[in-house]
Amino acid sequence: MRANIIPAPRFQKNQTVEFVGGIGKIKDYYSESDSWIYLVEMPMDPEPDFGRIGYETMILLPEPDIISLAVRYR
Repeated sequence: MRANIIPAPRFQKNQTVEFVGGIGKIKDYYSESDSWIYLVEMPMDPEPDFGRIGYETMILLPEPDIISLAVRYR
């Protein structure tokens, strides 16, 4: 029998993080293939005249693509 051990996630819910393309807050995360995938919500710009279509400010990112703002600005 083989046991797979996944390390704890590096980021927590509501933590502000940076990634290529912007900054956002971690809303949720889940494990996938011995790694973590994060649902990140980016801050919204003012609402356009034609309204919003949906969750255009949410993005799924793998853990290696995310940088903690606390680490970057030390």
